Amino acid sequence: MGRTTTAWNPGEMGDQTGKVALVTGANSGIGLGTARALADHGAHVIMACRDLQKARRAADVLENELERSSIELLELDLADLVSVRRAAAQLLSAHARLDVLINNAGVMGTPYRQTSDGFELQMATNHLGHFAFTGLVLERLLTSGRSRVVTVSSNMHRIGHIDFDDVGGDKIGNTWLHYGSSKLANLLFTTELSRRLRADGATTIAVASHPGWTRSNLAGSGAALGDGKTRARVAGTFGHLFGQSTAVGAWPSLYAATAPEVTPGQYIGPSHAFQMFGPPTVVRPSRRATDAAAAARLWEISEKLTGVRYPVPAPA
Repeated sequence: MGRTTTAWNPGEMGDQTGKVALVTGANSGIGLGTARALADHGAHVIMACRDLQKARRAADVLENELERSSIELLELDLADLVSVRRAAAQLLSAHARLDVLINNAGVMGTPYRQTSDGFELQMATNHLGHFAFTGLVLERLLTSGRSRVVTVSSNMHRIGHIDFDDVGGDKIGNTWLHYGSSKLANLLFTTELSRRLRADGATTIAVASHPGWTRSNLAGSGAALGDGKTRARVAGTFGHLFGQSTAVGAWPSLYAATAPEVTPGQYIGPSHAFQMFGPPTVVRPSRRATDAAAAARLWEISEKLTGVRYPVPAPA
C-alpha cells in the first residue's frame, strides 16, 4: 500500500525542475491549484484547456504571482475527439518527454447533451476524452522514465454503474447518477491501465485521486449549462460555505503525481471526515472500481468508441 500520510503538503514535493507536466482543465478550480503548485516547484506545466482565453488569463495570474514559472497552453476539448487528436499531435511534436499527465478536467451534473461524436457530455469529457488523449500521448510517458498518469475521480463513483451496452450514454436517466458512472469509469480505467503497464514492464505508473469536498465551480457550472439556475446557486453556495479550498483540494493529485512512495494502482484522497477534508492518504475505492473483468471490458468498449488503441497490449 505504501506510506499512508496524514501530514503531507505540497512543501514536500521537492524540486520538479526538468519535468514536464500536463494538467487538463488547468484554468480554474482544482486544476489551477495543481498547475500552480507544480509550476511553483519548477516543473514546466502545460495547461490543457478547452477555452484558451480563460487559460491565458489564468496563466497570466500564475506568471505574475509565482517567483518562477514555465507555463505553456494547449487547446484541448475533451468532448471532441478531433480536438483530442489535434492536441495530442501538437504535444508529441513539441515535446520529447512527458513526466506527469494529470487527467483532471471534468463536468458535473450537466443536463443531457450529446457531443459531436454522439456521446453524453459527462462520459465524453470525464472518461472517453481522457482515455483517448492518454492513449495518444502514452508513448511520451513511456520513454520519459518513471512517469505518472493521475486520473481524478470522485467519491461519487460509489453511486455509479457502467451500462456496458450504453457506455456512450444514449439512454441516460438521472444526470447525477451518470456523473457517478463517469467517475467510476475513471477508476476502472486506472485499474486496467495499471495492469497493462505492469505486465509490459513499464516504469510509468497509473494512479487515481479525488479531491474530497472542495470549493470549486464544478457543480454550479455544470448545472448552469441547462435551466438549473437554482440548482447551480445551491450547489455553488454549499460548496463555498463548507468545502475546502481548491489549493487543498489539489493536494491528492499532487501527492499522487510526485510522492516517491506512491505505487501503481493506488487511489489517493483526503484523510479526514469520510474522505471529505484534510491531507492526502491512500484510500479505498468501491469494489466495483477494482473489478478486473469490468475494467477490461470497459477498456475494450472505450477503444471501439474512440478509435484509440494503446501501445501497451492486454497481458495474455
